Amino acid sequence: TMGNWLVNHWFSAAVLAAWLGINIFLFTYYFLFFDRDEQYFYTRAILGSALAWARASAKCLNFNSMLILLPVCRNLLSFLRGTCSCCRRTLRKQLDHNLTFHKLVAYALALLTAVHTIAHLFNLERYNQSQQATDGSLPAVLSKMHLQGSNKWLNPIHSNQTTVEYVAFTTIPGLTGVIITLALILMVTSSTEFIRRNYFELFWYTHHLFLVYFAGLVIHGIAGLVRGQTEQSMAEVHPYHCAEYLTQRDQNCTHSCCKDPEFGSIPAESWKWVLAPIILYVFERILRVWRARQKVVITKVVMHPARVLELQMQKKGFCMEVGQYIFVNCPAISPLEWHPFTLTSAPEEDFFSIHVRAAGDWTERLIDTFQLETPRIEVDGPFGTASEDVFQYEVAMLVGAGIGVTPFASILKSIWYKFQQADQALKTKKIYFYWLCRDTGAFAWFNDLLASLEQKMAESGKADFLTYRLFLTGWDTSIANNVALHFDTATDTVTGLRHKTIFGRPMWNMEFATVAAAHPRSVVGVFLCGPEALAKSLQKSCHQHSSLDPRKVKFYFNKENF
Repeated sequence: TMGNWLVNHWFSAAVLAAWLGINIFLFTYYFLFFDRDEQYFYTRAILGSALAWARASAKCLNFNSMLILLPVCRNLLSFLRGTCSCCRRTLRKQLDHNLTFHKLVAYALALLTAVHTIAHLFNLERYNQSQQATDGSLPAVLSKMHLQGSNKWLNPIHSNQTTVEYVAFTTIPGLTGVIITLALILMVTSSTEFIRRNYFELFWYTHHLFLVYFAGLVIHGIAGLVRGQTEQSMAEVHPYHCAEYLTQRDQNCTHSCCKDPEFGSIPAESWKWVLAPIILYVFERILRVWRARQKVVITKVVMHPARVLELQMQKKGFCMEVGQYIFVNCPAISPLEWHPFTLTSAPEEDFFSIHVRAAGDWTERLIDTFQLETPRIEVDGPFGTASEDVFQYEVAMLVGAGIGVTPFASILKSIWYKFQQADQALKTKKIYFYWLCRDTGAFAWFNDLLASLEQKMAESGKADFLTYRLFLTGWDTSIANNVALHFDTATDTVTGLRHKTIFGRPMWNMEFATVAAAHPRSVVGVFLCGPEALAKSLQKSCHQHSSLDPRKVKFYFNKENF
């Protein structure tokens, strides 16, 4: 299974290893540099190893702040996906892990921020203690050097009355540090799965604190409170020879070490790290605004049962692939909010469509608005995800859970069109479709699609091309009694389809074993749009049922990422 995992995820593993390696290298290199470099001999006399902890974590923070924006540049990813369409499927598939990588970098930022903040709290405490010390020790002498001249100070605290809180809220590094940390805490906590699913608006607006984060990051190091000895001063009074004379110097000293050391600030450099990604992201946003301004014509509005709204639209130059998604904005509801929806139309149709289920404030308001009038809609996209690779596999297993069935509407429709046109490029010979649903009421629109496909495929003698299995995971006794009563009817009592609905959850081991037995030498693409727990069990089944022999059956797992 480890071999299979590496085959499927070698690129992800390589990116992860490179990212971890660079973080470890930066941290170790700069930790040792600030812990040993003679330029910071006097700084360490006051601060100890907390200096190295603060500086090493700062370098890693800069590196990860540089990376955090790249995975959310949707147009950049679409461009990369397009340019490597000739690459191996494995490579293109890894681009769908963009949000996983974005979250990973965010968690690293949170961890490094904690290290950086704690180290600086120790630093401030030590600066304070050294300023108040009167014992003639080296830290005490160094802390009084601000009295000798403007370039001489090493300790930024020049008064015995200063507190750590005062420095934190009145200096540029202190205040920006507090603001950055608060912004990061709010962004991380509001992006949990629960809040994203149930309070998308809260997640959306809070995430725009990234503007505050980057502004604070660029300003954070400008004041240069942490200092080291200047090159010139080290040539004149090297700390290894002269440090001892600082604490025991008499008035009429004539020794070469009599001159006071001079100190300079570490230049601010966060901006160098984040400038390129910020410029890239600005272009990304400009492109989004420009694309959103292009006119969208709504050609048809259908209100399906269980508050599902279907919008059919046209837009000049709009070109889609199966299983792609768009971002939709309705200025009448909110000019700033953009929400992702999977396209349910096929590329062969002369319109593109989405199905909107009432799930949260914004979707509720959108459905209500369309019941009264047809408001203006703005669309950004389409953007590519794993499902457009479906036609690359001889055999495809499609698994949709609940509203996760939407990308497969597009795929099934498109396959039907390709069939009718006898498309030579269609490699797919067989499709297995699994639909897991708590209640079928919300998806009556999908039943209609399956019924018409079922009928058309039977008419053209291709009935065996699509095998679908519907699993009702939530039911009550009235449904069960009704099913028992009509057990021997030709069509299903729940859906009206020829294939009967199965009550309960699929036994994936049996399903995969059946597919492996039916296609012993095929490459099978497994596509899921559904929850994480289901993804894990499907991934496990893919590994278990793939043969190590390259001539035999192989299962490749793909998952939709929103």
